[in-house]
Amino acid sequence: MCVARTRITQFKEGDNNMRIYVGSLSYEVTEEDLRQEFRAFGEVTSVSVITDKISGRPKGFAFVEMASKSEGEAAITGLNGKAIKERTIVVNEARPRTDNRSGGSYGDRRGSSYGGGRGGGSGRGRQRRY
Repeated sequence: MCVARTRITQFKEGDNNMRIYVGSLSYEVTEEDLRQEFRAFGEVTSVSVITDKISGRPKGFAFVEMASKSEGEAAITGLNGKAIKERTIVVNEARPRTDNRSGGSYGDRRGSSYGGGRGGGSGRGRQRRY
């Protein structure tokens, strides 16, 4: 985790690199496909198609790192809304990762791990305290 934090700091401090989020990808899109699309706008330093840890199947999004901010901005403008392998992709500047991730559950459910959020007195779950 420390490595990722250090790496993000480098992106913020240095104006050299730009990390780009690419979403709504077809599951058939490869890192090489993305590299070729982004190469038209400048030097691509890295491409990572994000995959599921267990199945290995792509999750439908990726991160592309461009060598300069100006090249990255040109790629965002040129590729956002473009169709690749019959899917219209979404391209934005990547936001820094936050450290408050919940570790694999279904996101932040107001501090509760299970159930929760069900109103009414259906007789299930905890009893009310007065």
